[in-house]
Amino acid sequence: MAAFSAFRLLPPHPIPLQSTLFKPSIPFLSYSSHHLSFSSSKPSISSSTFSSRLHPIQVAPSDLLADKTDLGPVPEISREVALELYEDMVLGRSFEDMCAQMYYRGKMFGFVHLYNGQEAVSTGFIKLLKKADTVVSTYRDHVHALSKGVSARAVMAELFGKATGCCRGQGGSMHMFSAEHGLLGGFAFIGEGIPVATGAAFTAKYRREVLKESDCDLVTVAFFGDGTCNNGQFFECLNMAALWKLPIVFVVENNLWAIGMSHFRATSDPEIWKKGQPFGMPGVHVDGMDVLKVREVAKEAIERARRGEGPSLVECETYRFRGHSLADPDELRRPDEKAHYAARDPILGLKKYILEHNLATESELKTIEAKIDDVIEDAVEFADASPVPPRSQLLENVFADPKGFGIGPDGKYRCEDPGFTQGTAQV
Repeated sequence: MAAFSAFRLLPPHPIPLQSTLFKPSIPFLSYSSHHLSFSSSKPSISSSTFSSRLHPIQVAPSDLLADKTDLGPVPEISREVALELYEDMVLGRSFEDMCAQMYYRGKMFGFVHLYNGQEAVSTGFIKLLKKADTVVSTYRDHVHALSKGVSARAVMAELFGKATGCCRGQGGSMHMFSAEHGLLGGFAFIGEGIPVATGAAFTAKYRREVLKESDCDLVTVAFFGDGTCNNGQFFECLNMAALWKLPIVFVVENNLWAIGMSHFRATSDPEIWKKGQPFGMPGVHVDGMDVLKVREVAKEAIERARRGEGPSLVECETYRFRGHSLADPDELRRPDEKAHYAARDPILGLKKYILEHNLATESELKTIEAKIDDVIEDAVEFADASPVPPRSQLLENVFADPKGFGIGPDGKYRCEDPGFTQGTAQV
C-alpha cells in the first residue's frame, strides 16, 4: 500500500474520505471553480520510495455516470491536426459502412464486428503514437489497424480472405496483424490481448534498462471493452504493469454493452477507471464521443508512459452505432438510448468544431470525404481482384519449430504435397 502515495488519482468527481474500511495514503484530486487541486493531508502509511509523479489530466464529464461538471473548454488544435483527425475518423466510418455492404453481399464470412460510433477513441489515441509504438486490439479491430497506418487495401483484402491481406488471408476480421505498423493483433476472445500488450511494454522496458538501448522509449496501447474488465487477466496485467512501471496505456472502450449485456447489470461498480487504484495506477474517465477530449487525455497518458512513469488506465465512455456484430439484430438496446448517442456522433462533433473555429471550409471537408470514398472503392476492387491463398499456405505460421507438425519424413512441408488437402474444402 505504500506505493499508493506516489500517485495522484484523477476521478471525474471528488472521492469521499470518510471510509472506515480503508484510509488511502494518496493525495486526492478535488475540484474548485473548475481548477484542479490536491489535498495536503498526510498519509497514515509510510511514504513510497517511488519518485514518479503524475501530472494532472483534464477529465471530461461522464454522459451517464452522475458527474456533470464542466472542467473547462476543449483545447485548441491546429488546422493540420484537425484535418488529420477528421480524415482518419471518416476513413474508419466509411470503411466500416462498406464492410457491412460487402458482408451482406457474401464477400466476407464469419463474424464481423464494426466500429461505427467509436472512432474518437481510435483516432484520439493512435494518431499520437510513433510508428514503432505498438497497439493491441480486440475483435473490433479494423479501424485500429487503419489508424495505425495499415492500408485500406490490406485490411479489406484480409476481410475478403485474400492472399494480399495484411495476414495473407489467414486472420480475417478478428485477427488483423502488421509487424511493420506495430499492430500486434486483434484478438477474438475478450481479454486475451491484454497480456500480449503487457509483454510488449515489458519488451520496451527491457530493451531500455537491460540492453541499454537509451533511445528506446516505445509505448504500448491496449484497447479492450467494458465486458473485459471483470476478467482475471485484466487485473493480473494491471498489477504487473504497475509493479514494473511498464510503458503501457490501458484503454477501455466502454460502449456500455457487452454483446447484449448492459454494463450496468454486469459489474458491481460501473466506474471502470477506479479499478486501477488498488494497484497504485492513475485512472481517468473521459467522454469517448469527443475526439479532442480523448486526445488531450491520451497525450498526457502516452507522454507519461514514454517518460518512464508507468501505466495509466483510461476509460472512454463511447457507443457503437450498430449491433455487436453484423449478425446481431440489435433488439436489446432501447431506441431512445441509441438516438441519444447518435445525436452525439463524434465525426459530426469534430466537423462542427472545425467549421466554428474556421479551421477549414465545408468544401474542404467534402474534398476529404470524396478522397476517402475513392480509397474505399479502390480497396474493394483490389480485394475482389486479389487471389485466394494457395493450398501450400495451409500449415504455414502454425508452428515455429521447423521440424514440427508440418514437416514430413523427407524434410518438406506436408502441405506442399498436392494430395495433402484432398477431400477438404478449397482454401
